[in-house]
Amino acid sequence: MDKNSDAKNEQKLGNMQTFKRYIQKLGTRHSTWKVFEDFCAIAAITISNSVLPNQERENDYLSLIKEYTREELDMITEMFADLVLSLEKQSHLGPADILGGIFHDLELHNKYKGQFFTPQHICKAVGAITCPPDEKSGRKMLEEVGYFEVCEPCVGSGAMVLGFANALQDIKLNYCSDMCVTATDIDLKCVHMAYIQLSLYGIPAVVVHGNTITLEEWSHWYTPIYVVNAWDLRRKLHGILFDKAS
Repeated sequence: MDKNSDAKNEQKLGNMQTFKRYIQKLGTRHSTWKVFEDFCAIAAITISNSVLPNQERENDYLSLIKEYTREELDMITEMFADLVLSLEKQSHLGPADILGGIFHDLELHNKYKGQFFTPQHICKAVGAITCPPDEKSGRKMLEEVGYFEVCEPCVGSGAMVLGFANALQDIKLNYCSDMCVTATDIDLKCVHMAYIQLSLYGIPAVVVHGNTITLEEWSHWYTPIYVVNAWDLRRKLHGILFDKAS
């Protein structure tokens, strides 16, 4: 393994070792899979309600935290801080799917009937294939289309989207302003995982809890940067301008 790979692994494992220990400790009373699922729901609702308050989600949040003691909630708060710090460190090397890695490290895929997420190196390779080959061609495309529209019909923990974001960073484009994501998953746990990571990496995105095949949609989760930078309006204006140009 080369030095760059060692550095990436060190970044990812730093704070997340503590994160995993907290999940395992809390899991002795609640079960590991429940703690992980509850953590993702609590974190997602906290982020979402910070920009778009929603009483129904707030009620879900209050129901979840009632099951934990004050000491346990302090651990969950520490877990969130660990995740924020780990993603912040990782962002300098390129976005990576840290929650998906934890999901597999804790062997939670066994609980969820063999649910496996695409390995990060494959996602990065797909991102590199999909992305423009260099900064010059990337900026030329941006002049023509305004931004890269990324659609992910089965987002899982968000690894494929993060692979594309990583590829943009590699050619010196800004994934926080040069791309916008619509991602869908039928599994609410996956919606929460993807939403947390896309939010904390600062990626404009709408994560949809829905069924891509039947087109049913049950909820929408807007990342903070999507809301703050008025991406709904930007997309509508872009669509109008694109239609006129066509």
